[in-house]
Amino acid sequence: MTLFKRTLHWTGAVALAGAISASFLVPSTALAEERDSFKLAWTIYAGWMPWKYADESGIMDKWADKYDIDVEITQINDYIESINQFTAGQYDAVTLTSMDALSIPAAGGVDSTALLIGDYSNGNDGLVMKDPDGGVASLKGETINLVELSVSHYLLARALEEQGLSERDVNIVNTSDADIVAAFSSDDVRNIVTWNPLLSEAAATPGAEIAFDSSQIPGHIKDLTLVNTETLKDNPKLGKALAGAWYEVMGILEGNTQKGEDARAFLGEASGTDQKGYEDQLAGMKMFWEPDAAVAFANSDEAFQAMDDVRQFSFKHGLLGEGAPSADFIGIAFPGGKVLGDKGNIKLRFDTTYMQMADDGEL
Repeated sequence: MTLFKRTLHWTGAVALAGAISASFLVPSTALAEERDSFKLAWTIYAGWMPWKYADESGIMDKWADKYDIDVEITQINDYIESINQFTAGQYDAVTLTSMDALSIPAAGGVDSTALLIGDYSNGNDGLVMKDPDGGVASLKGETINLVELSVSHYLLARALEEQGLSERDVNIVNTSDADIVAAFSSDDVRNIVTWNPLLSEAAATPGAEIAFDSSQIPGHIKDLTLVNTETLKDNPKLGKALAGAWYEVMGILEGNTQKGEDARAFLGEASGTDQKGYEDQLAGMKMFWEPDAAVAFANSDEAFQAMDDVRQFSFKHGLLGEGAPSADFIGIAFPGGKVLGDKGNIKLRFDTTYMQMADDGEL
């Protein structure tokens, strides 16, 4: 079974941020010019697997040819390494969560644009308890195993807040995603937070239940395709080609057709499961199959508030960098001119331009 990596290893991110200030920003900005060859990096996770289909089906090539460019799509097995390479300017686009977009490239000083909002977790992340009768409120004084500084950590913080608790009220034990299900099978580990397919596997433990999941914080754990802002500004044809390919694939994957079933079976096998396994993971996500749904979400108060919560968590845990004086240090721009944080230091942008073009049939 493939473990779907969505883990933020902050030690690596801190090291990268320091290196960026010294050297990496130079090649990143130097590459921002009109050109005809581009690179996108992705890692295995249900919400990012469509890029594999776009690559191997020829759909990406078709859209790239339309705009007389070349787009090389590369799978990188190490999720954080893919983001580090994007931040260093070695890739023009990357797949990642919104929290990691803020805490790695944005915190490292790289201005980036969320070109595509593919989905948000809608049950794929959750808290599993072996003694669930008291719910989240009963966790005070208890120990919880999770991957620290990941989306699991963020989900726990939100679950505790809803019960009037905080992280100070519990004991957190850092446990890798590779080890967390095995740890939960021992008598000593009573509570874990993780993501699918690990979540479903742990929840199948006799007597265990999911006490809180990401469907209770809709829009907070978003999956993005992020592009370097300067590269996108100088090369709008890249945005058009990526958006065109993405939504063509979305139309196929969503369809109750033989082609759609074949595509889901292909991506299931490619991600270490099967068609049903892949479809089960999609069911735990709010997929934005159509561009108008993604545009509406990006413009919503829900999306704005969710990123406010994410940036507050990130600042509290030092993810915006050692020199960040407050959560306002980094500006996050939204459609309609709305900005969270410093308007003079915008490093993460939710721009609906190309999703809107897809919806308007202008690609």
